[in-house]
Amino acid sequence: MSNKLEKVYRSCRRHRRGAAAVEFAIVAPVFFLMILGMIELGRGVMVQQVITNASREGARLAVLPGTTTADVEERVDGVLEAAGINGATIEILDGAGNPLNPADAGYGEVINVTVSIPFDQVSWLPASKYLAGKTLTASTIMRGERIQ
Repeated sequence: MSNKLEKVYRSCRRHRRGAAAVEFAIVAPVFFLMILGMIELGRGVMVQQVITNASREGARLAVLPGTTTADVEERVDGVLEAAGINGATIEILDGAGNPLNPADAGYGEVINVTVSIPFDQVSWLPASKYLAGKTLTASTIMRGERIQ
């Protein structure tokens, strides 16, 4: 009896040669696309968090009396460089969206520090698929802490 089962088993195995290779060829592209997508989106979320923190640090410094534009840019660049991010655009704006020198801001005046960077500059993958051409931007708005 076991001899008959072995013959049937061998017969079935012979007809399934190459099935695993075909299944892998079908599944592999989808699998690798998902893995690369997770890497890309994970990097995007990580960089977004870093630039949000950098804009927050810059705004916190910008609202203090006597702070200059160079001081704010140096602080923001320091936070970004600690995370290995270079080439970000830093803008310091007033409430109307005009460029502002923090030293000229008055009491309670809105100071907006915006940090932005194209995702293509920070991607870990040579060719981004999902976030290609996108610009990651973070803004923090605080009011000046000057004496009235």
